[in-house]
Parts: sequence; C-alpha cells; structure tokens
Amino acid sequence: MSFVDKYGLWSGAQRAAAQGVLREVGARGLEVVRFSFADQHGILRGKTIAAADLARTLEDGVTVTTTLFAKDTSHRTVFPVFTPGGGFGLDEMQGGADALMVADPATFRVLPWAPNTGWLLCETWFPNGAPVPFDTRRLLRAALAELAKAGYEYVAGLEVEFHVFRLLDPRMRPEQAGQPGEPPEVELLTQGYQYLTEQRYDLLDPVAELLRRDLGALGLPLRSFEVEYGPSQMEVTLGALAGLGSADAMVLFRSATKQILRRHGYHASFMCRPRIPNVMSSGWHLHQSLRSAADGVNVFMSAAAGEPLSQTGMHFLGGLLAHARGSVALSTPTLNGYKRYRPYSLAPDRASWGRDNRGVMLRVLGGQGDPGSRIENRVGEPAANPYLYFASQIHAGLDGLARGLDPGPSSNTPYEATAEALPRTLEEALDCLRRDDVLRNGLGGGFVDYFCRIKEAEIARFNLEVSEWEQREYFELF
Repeated sequence: MSFVDKYGLWSGAQRAAAQGVLREVGARGLEVVRFSFADQHGILRGKTIAAADLARTLEDGVTVTTTLFAKDTSHRTVFPVFTPGGGFGLDEMQGGADALMVADPATFRVLPWAPNTGWLLCETWFPNGAPVPFDTRRLLRAALAELAKAGYEYVAGLEVEFHVFRLLDPRMRPEQAGQPGEPPEVELLTQGYQYLTEQRYDLLDPVAELLRRDLGALGLPLRSFEVEYGPSQMEVTLGALAGLGSADAMVLFRSATKQILRRHGYHASFMCRPRIPNVMSSGWHLHQSLRSAADGVNVFMSAAAGEPLSQTGMHFLGGLLAHARGSVALSTPTLNGYKRYRPYSLAPDRASWGRDNRGVMLRVLGGQGDPGSRIENRVGEPAANPYLYFASQIHAGLDGLARGLDPGPSSNTPYEATAEALPRTLEEALDCLRRDDVLRNGLGGGFVDYFCRIKEAEIARFNLEVSEWEQREYFELF
C-alpha cells in the first residue's frame, strides 16, 4: 500500500488528477518533475525527480530533511536539531530526520523556461502519517476550513510591486559566498519617477514580454503589467482566485519571475526596499472578499445606497482592524519591510480604513450592488509568505464576524487619524503577534512560538552587524 493510500491523503479528484499528470508527462516527453513545497518564508524548496520514477514518488512522496523547517532567511539552522525533540519538542524532527513531500496533483504545471520540466506543489508529512505542524499551506487550509463552517469562501486578488535590474556581476567568486553571500551588482533598466508613462513602460517591455509569455503559459490569471513610480520598479496584478488558489499563485509567480528573468540576464527582487540609490519601496496590496458557499454571491456587496460594504463586510473589516497590529508580523516578516511604513508615502503607518483612500491600511472599494466590493489591505510587503498572510486575515475577519465588530468611521485624512500605530519594527510586530490571542489560537501557539523564534534569529544577527550608518555616525565623532 502506498503512503498516500495508507493515510488517505488524496481526494477522489486528486487521484484522478494524478493519473492525468502521468499521462501528460508521458505525452509531452517530459524528463523531470520538480516537487516543491513553500517553506516558512514562502520560499520554494524541493527535489527534481526523473520522469521514470514519477509514478512511485507521486504515491509514496519525496523525502526531505526536517532541518529545512529550522532555517532563517540566511538558510542557517536556528534550532538545536541534535538535541531531544530537535529543539521543536517533536521526536519526528530530532537529528534532522526525514519528512515527506506529497504532491497536490491539481497543481501540476509544465515550466516553459525549463526544458522538459514539470512542477508540482506539495505539502509535508512525517513518515508516521502525521502532518508537519509548520507547513504553512496547511495552516491556510485549516483557516479556510473554519471559514467554510461559517458558510463562506475566501477570494483574493493580488497587486505585487517588485524591482527588475540588469545583472552586471552575480558575485560568484569563492570569497563572495557565505550565509548569506554577497548580493549581485546590478544596474537600472529605467530611471523611474514617470509613473505609468508609456515611455518608461516601453523600456521595461522586453522584461514584461518574457513574463507575459512564460507566466501566461503557467495559467496564472495575469491582469496587468505596469511601470511603477520608482527606478526599475514594476507592478503586476493577478485576477481573483478562491481558497488556496491565490496564495499558490503568489508563490509560483514570485519564484517563476526570478527564474525566468535570471535566465535572461536580469535580477528580479521582491525585497521591500533595496539599498540602491534612489530606489523606492515595494508593497503588496491584497484585495479580499468573501463569497457565499451556497450561491457564490459576494457577501461584502452592500444592498443600500451610501453603504461601502454590507454588514458582513463591515464586521470583517472590524476584525482586520482589531488584529492589525498582531497580523503585521505575517504581512511584513522582514526587518527591511518596516522601512516602508512612512507617513504621506502611500503606505500605511496606522490601523485605519477609508473609502477609496490609498493612505489607509484598509482601503474599501465597491458599494451598492457592486459585485467587485472588497477590502484592499495595503500593509503587506512582497516578500511575505502568502499562506500566513491570508490565514491571518481570515482568523482576524472571523473574529470580527463572531463579535460583530464595528470598524468605526472612514478615515478621510489617514495620516492625521486617531488610530493605533502599526509596529515600527519587526521586533515590536512579533511581540504584538505573541499577545494576539485570536491569531495565536487560530495558527496554533506552537506555530507562533516557532515562527517568532526564527524571526528573532534574524533580528539577533542584524543587531550584531556593524552598519554603514553606525560607521558614519560614530567613527569620526568619538
């Protein structure tokens, strides 16, 4: 009996999809298939399997070491994996033991940029059939299940800003390696500042053409390619998808964009604010709504003139505001992301909402009879793990629905509004997450503690680093 059958890991639809994968791999003459899972940072990790071994690995999974769940963003292992419980309190993770990636066959793609290569998105399990508790895709799946109990489906659309540079020096000399290695040397593709001008866009069009071709071939719901305000800065928007769909699309979009462009001599970066002269911050704006599981109607849509959202939508909005400070660590999980929160910068600095106002954290769009009614959360950075970001929104919104929370009046002057300030640092954000009982219960106390420990390892390394600012500030003065 296979691992999938023994533990009942696939639905009937997934079983049928797996047979379809095998047929397509054979018909196309694919040589390899990448098995990938999104780690705690939303970075894809995995192994590449020869097509001849695909049938077995679909059924029995692909082994990976559990130390992958112990890594910070430098890929350093921050848990003592060779102690009892591996530092996690879990016997299954002691000593760098194996976990298994089990593919979701419905996610199969053929990668247009990688010859004769297929791709599958996986979730992770221990060999005893228990789920790995740090699998973030599964955490979102659990949040969606809670939402389904209330009769709703989660729908999300994406606006993602990022930078694309021409790669000058990849910094591959041995002395430039490390954890992390030296970042590449790059140059701009545009000088920026001409927001949405056709001239600037045309300079970026060769990049957009590469992305249109290959991302479109992946089946991603592409809507627009735009030139953003900053030098070498782009925005791509993706259409709305339900459930896991939009989070899966974000993970694939980021990874595919970096791979496609690197093969053509470019460097794409989803870092919020690169340390490059004149370069601007990038954000990730999450458009979200709920639809009725019974009839597919957008339940945020107001039936009354003058009301921005339905009562359901307003209560969900109230939950997002109530847990805004606690959820920021999941929407902005890097030290760098907090460089973006500045007043009068089209980025939020406090927990406020407003009708079609780009200075607030939660921008409400739509109105009476508008099936596109939604809440745009403008707080996120493009490096965020989408599974955790979405899950935080669902748990916060469900609390708003359960308690009938009132979000209060719209903030028409958001940078003067009397509202709670958002955390100014990752350290403050982690403290807010730990103290938010709704998010802690929703995600699991064990996961929250695990996540915070990994992020605190990054903070500790940052605090030990002597920055250029410190050298400039103190070296001559003292």
